[in-house]
Amino acid sequence: MGDIMYFSLIFRTIFMYFFVIFVYRLMGKKEVGELSIVDLIVSILIAELIALSIEDKKGSLLLSVVPILVLVAVQMLISYITMKNYRIRNIIDGRPTVIIKDGKLNFTEMSKLRYSLDDLLTQLRLQGIKSIDKVNYAILENNGNLSVFIDNSDYPLPLILDGVIDYSVLKEIGKDYKWITNILNKKGINLEDVFYAFYTNGKTFIINRNELL
Repeated sequence: MGDIMYFSLIFRTIFMYFFVIFVYRLMGKKEVGELSIVDLIVSILIAELIALSIEDKKGSLLLSVVPILVLVAVQMLISYITMKNYRIRNIIDGRPTVIIKDGKLNFTEMSKLRYSLDDLLTQLRLQGIKSIDKVNYAILENNGNLSVFIDNSDYPLPLILDGVIDYSVLKEIGKDYKWITNILNKKGINLEDVFYAFYTNGKTFIINRNELL
């Protein structure tokens, strides 16, 4: 009897190991640092379901496999929706936030994100940066990583993503809706056809959706 229980435990562990590999390949994630909030929640729930399945030696594996597949299906559906809709993506995943600009801290945004000065200094030190005033731009990404641009390195500010104008960026560079629409009209491009447009070094660059075909 004891041998059967051990065999069942070993079988469940090995099965779940390969099943989890299959699940994460299905979700298309490669590194922990790439996980969004939704991905992280799904990962935690999957881990709990797997632990319960391995501990419950008498229960059917389907009681864990089915909920895990449902979670993966929900995650893939949300990923598809957020990929197609920029506004929904911002609501679910949040958006990158400028923490430092031209060596000056944005305390307002840091407070909103509950991102302390100690957190910021730690991440700067990990990148070998000793002084905040040397930083041209520092952006806190959705996954919690800090992207840092030193001195006069150019940081491309995203003006349009998937046909949606980022008005906060327009405000940051001192431009307005009329300015960006004039640029589009001169190039003969419709707003909804813009896949990505960014502003850097005083110039605007536009990637037309049709150019990707």
